[in-house]
Amino acid sequence: MENKKQQNPFVSVVVTCYQDEGNIAEMHRRLTKVLTSANIDYEIIFVNDGSPDNSEAVLREIASRNQKVTVILQARNFGAQNAFTAGMEQALGQTVVIMDGDLQDPPELIPEFIKKWRKGYEVVYGIRRKREKSMGELKSWIYHMFYVVFNKISYMQVPEDAGEFSLMDRRVVETINAMPERDRLLRGLRAWVGFKQIGVKYERPERFWGKSTNSLVASTKWARKAIFSFSYAPMELVSRISFLVMFLAFAAIVIYVISYLTKGAPAGFTTLLMVVLFLGAIQLLALAIIGEYLARVFEETKQRPRYVTKEILNDHRAHDKHSR
Repeated sequence: MENKKQQNPFVSVVVTCYQDEGNIAEMHRRLTKVLTSANIDYEIIFVNDGSPDNSEAVLREIASRNQKVTVILQARNFGAQNAFTAGMEQALGQTVVIMDGDLQDPPELIPEFIKKWRKGYEVVYGIRRKREKSMGELKSWIYHMFYVVFNKISYMQVPEDAGEFSLMDRRVVETINAMPERDRLLRGLRAWVGFKQIGVKYERPERFWGKSTNSLVASTKWARKAIFSFSYAPMELVSRISFLVMFLAFAAIVIYVISYLTKGAPAGFTTLLMVVLFLGAIQLLALAIIGEYLARVFEETKQRPRYVTKEILNDHRAHDKHSR
């Protein structure tokens, strides 16, 4: 293994695209320049995740000019995590780099990732030392604090401020590809599998073209997925609240009995109403949390494919020109 790592590896670069028609050509130019300059044998796998813009036409044109470029066209939008999964399952490289297509993950960092890989690291991930200015300080702080809180309540640690941008050894990729779960969070799975990992810090630039599709609603859904996929804290919260309510109910009974024996039956209609509403709210919260877990179990049991591929251009795996 060490002898292989002294040589230039065959690298697969997986790039997911959604509303990135103005970024794709520049991404292709910078990737080919970086990889060629470093004398690295490579394939680039663009995954068009059902983008509604002109991304497909741009990708078709690039694939017709460069046989090292594979294009996976999804039948519809299946989400970034499934788009990355499609690319990872297509990849043939000894190492696989995954990155977003908005050029906020700089391709120029890939040679540094490969240097770390040669030193024995099987996962090298980018750490956003500084986020783009357009995000704003408040939103950046919220993102950072989410990682802090998540690592407190999760049963495993995910590197703070590390997204999907990373290089993974073939063993890591095959391990993740073999996992059966449908509702994926790759940065979590990447941390879960273990192996020798290290981060590389970088300053995240602005988008090269277009506007971010990562809205507050999308970020909230992502946070929910992370928490319910890698933490039992919500269920533990329900248990603790239940014990607290039981204690308060017992205390209320004792107080009521004492009051009844000393002062007669208290009126207490308002108090009773507040208690009923409080208990109702607790029950709804418990049902909501249990429902989140059940929904994920239900999704897994359906065994639907993670994505549906419409077409693959320059399918290197079909020709099997490179060994794993």
